[in-house]
Amino acid sequence: MKRLVFEPEHEQLRETTRQFVERVVAPGAEKWERERIVDRAAYLEAGKYGLIGFNLPVEYGGGGSDDFRYNAVIVEELAKFGSVTPALSLQNDIVAPYLKSLANAEQQARWLPGFITGELIGAIAMSEPGAGSDLAGIRTTAVRDGDDWILNGAKTFISAGFNSDLVIVVARTDPGAGHKGFSLLVVERGMDGFSRGRKLDKMGQHAQDTAELHFENVRVPARNLLGEENRGFYHLMHNLPSERLSIAIGANAGARETWRQTLQYAKDRKAFGQPIGSFQHNRFVLAELDTELDIAEQFIDRCLRAVVDGELNAVQAAKAKWWCTELAKKVVDSCLQLHGGYGYMNEYKVAKDYVDVRIQTIFGGTTEIMKDIIGRDLGL
Repeated sequence: MKRLVFEPEHEQLRETTRQFVERVVAPGAEKWERERIVDRAAYLEAGKYGLIGFNLPVEYGGGGSDDFRYNAVIVEELAKFGSVTPALSLQNDIVAPYLKSLANAEQQARWLPGFITGELIGAIAMSEPGAGSDLAGIRTTAVRDGDDWILNGAKTFISAGFNSDLVIVVARTDPGAGHKGFSLLVVERGMDGFSRGRKLDKMGQHAQDTAELHFENVRVPARNLLGEENRGFYHLMHNLPSERLSIAIGANAGARETWRQTLQYAKDRKAFGQPIGSFQHNRFVLAELDTELDIAEQFIDRCLRAVVDGELNAVQAAKAKWWCTELAKKVVDSCLQLHGGYGYMNEYKVAKDYVDVRIQTIFGGTTEIMKDIIGRDLGL
């Protein structure tokens, strides 16, 4: 079924992204997976291909486009390859909107040129050892001292934790104000007291450098306050819908590719003298998954249209996020089963997909949190 949400210019970017994957990502993937980190050079190459900051101002080298469909194209093409890619979704869908909407002119002049070329890699630090989905439990603090903020605390599960040069840190700046007491501070590589802990040993997505971050009396210049003081919680809530839609898009595109490869396997692999896909049960499984992926894609495209029209809200994004990530988990599990014993072998992509997909129902807001957002909107 033709996807009507995309225009020719989006398909041109899709072809560019495919070339980037073929020429830059595929040759480096094995090394990055083995070393548990993507080479920074890959981000520089992504910058040359125009895959970073197309939603940022032209005067700093960006594309100047607010069209989230460009984001979707890049997310889909990288998801088809798998998790061993530069974290471009983190850069474009999560970090860039903060820098675009909250950074003042001086901050944009300092950070955006390098960010767009891939020289500066961004990250956002929300989760803490004692506060994951519960943002109200954040204990990292920042106290004003003259022209600086003194930052103390720890963060965990931070994507691009090792590669990052600019880290947007969520800190409590007014201890008695509850969710009205958070601010966003940009911590830069090399600041005294800022250190990176262990590279976290994850069950999947090994090439994505997820780390612990530590802040011990880090003196952050007041000019690195991002947005308004004590408005950090509201800034976060404003940007979360697009982040969650991005996760849904990647989940569905990645699951579709796993399904596609499994379909081919079912045609090629023979058992009892015939292709395994010809057995009624296997045929039905593949048919059901194909149908569910198509239906999920239709909802994603409706959400994309809502973004373009300025109408996407937190509830719609929550629906897309939980449904598509749970579906991806189901699809990959079923596809591995169809591979039989070979599905358990790491030489088959489905084995890697199986461990990589599991985090999707957790990061960006768990399935349970998504359902709670939807349920509250129903007046429950």
